[in-house]
Amino acid sequence: MNIILSIVGILGVAASGPIIAAFPAVPALSMALWRNAIGTAVMAVPAVATDPRSFGRLGRREWGWSAVAAVALALHFVCFMISVRMTTVAAATALVCLQAVWIALFQTLRGTRYGWQVGLGILLSFAGVVVITGFDIGSGREALIGDVLAVIGGVLAAAYTMAGSKARATMGTSTYTTLCYGMTSIILLGICLAFDIPVWGFDAHGWIGIIALAFFAQILGHSAFNHLVSSLGPLTVSTLILLEIPGAALLAALFLGQVLPAATIIGLAFILGGLVFVVRGQGHAKPRKAPQQPPIAPQTPGSAL
Repeated sequence: MNIILSIVGILGVAASGPIIAAFPAVPALSMALWRNAIGTAVMAVPAVATDPRSFGRLGRREWGWSAVAAVALALHFVCFMISVRMTTVAAATALVCLQAVWIALFQTLRGTRYGWQVGLGILLSFAGVVVITGFDIGSGREALIGDVLAVIGGVLAAAYTMAGSKARATMGTSTYTTLCYGMTSIILLGICLAFDIPVWGFDAHGWIGIIALAFFAQILGHSAFNHLVSSLGPLTVSTLILLEIPGAALLAALFLGQVLPAATIIGLAFILGGLVFVVRGQGHAKPRKAPQQPPIAPQTPGSAL
């Protein structure tokens, strides 16, 4: 069963980039809005069915971290979904998947100690970024901007993941995803209205793209991996998600005819190899030690409190 769910999850998330690129008539931000809105409606069902009072018990901490995660997720979708239409699906997917590298860097700055695997993985991943973006400089200004947006999208995905881990410490999966996706939908709706981006009135072909993105990437892909985390563990699931990179490239080649130049393939190989090292190395991380407090002297009569 885990093998089947793994295949479903990989194909689901890998389909995200090709679907976005295949339906250019629907604005990218509109697709992002509906993807999250449909995801909210679907995830609300188990949340309400299992514990209808869960939202009423949320405190300021849960709301705060969920809001931070929602802002990061909304901006991540803005960057990634626009980048897919400016550069190749394979390049955008690989660059946004650098979120594992950014998380490792963020945690290093906070005092987490990693071994040589993470250091080597970071170097390989950034070498891949240099190869892809360096090649895209010659391919045109639009492709390069798409690369940069994808990198920023990866940073935002890392922020979303870290904020979500804080919120999830005291929240169930369905409650958190309903709340986070719901707030993300509101943020994206505000952005669409502010920039006069249509969110309605698409033809049947456009709605097929929206529903396909929500079904494959949001509901099937993310739901499969959320289930697998409990049985396979986060490290194994993180490694499986890396298969999204070659999966997206293959789907884009089959259905969109995007043939990748040799330089881009080399860059993708560097990034994929680097991410494997980063994910595996995080399993041996040593968290920062809490500073030791000096012993408290016993209070004597007349001591200051």
